Amino acid sequence: MGGLLGVSRAIDAMNTLIGRWVSWLILVAVLVSALNATVRYLVSSSSNAWLELQWYLFSAVFLLVSPWTLLQQEHIRIDIVNSRFSKRVRDWIELLGHIFFLLPVCLVMLRYSIPFAQLSLTSGEISQNAGGLIVWPAKILIPIGFLLLFLQGVSETIKRIAIMRGEIEDTFGGGHHAAAEAEAQRLLEAAQETGAVASDPART
Repeated sequence: MGGLLGVSRAIDAMNTLIGRWVSWLILVAVLVSALNATVRYLVSSSSNAWLELQWYLFSAVFLLVSPWTLLQQEHIRIDIVNSRFSKRVRDWIELLGHIFFLLPVCLVMLRYSIPFAQLSLTSGEISQNAGGLIVWPAKILIPIGFLLLFLQGVSETIKRIAIMRGEIEDTFGGGHHAAAEAEAQRLLEAAQETGAVASDPART
């Protein structure tokens, strides 16, 4: 299992690096949007290229940062249901979800998006909008994004199996819900401690 965990760490490091750098494109998209709106307001002029650039930047962030989001356990879960289960049951849900849903969906998307992007590249596809951008760079992002997501799914599967076998601790993210649960537990313990002190004059 040690070798597989090494592969998992390498995948995590790669997607973390990609995610952190690509997330800066959000700022670029905001600046492009603001500049486009300013120019349109001041000189009543705009360009489809600017609008499509915003779409491309958003697509890059959505597709290439998604694996890092999975690593950080920040994808949406039905927490109101999931939180009612034991840790063991949640581990099984994570594992089976990765094996039977996430990984197969990624493979299906790769199967169809690779020829889709390849056709766009070989034909030199250009936007049908006047003054639009070339299209193939955006389409190539689709198989790249799902490949990275597939690799992260493999990493999460390896780690979840290791966690269930007791070989490593569950320290991989947890998301906002886990952080909220931990804070709620801390506050509950603090309140209980305060109550115990108040009810025991000898401790004051």
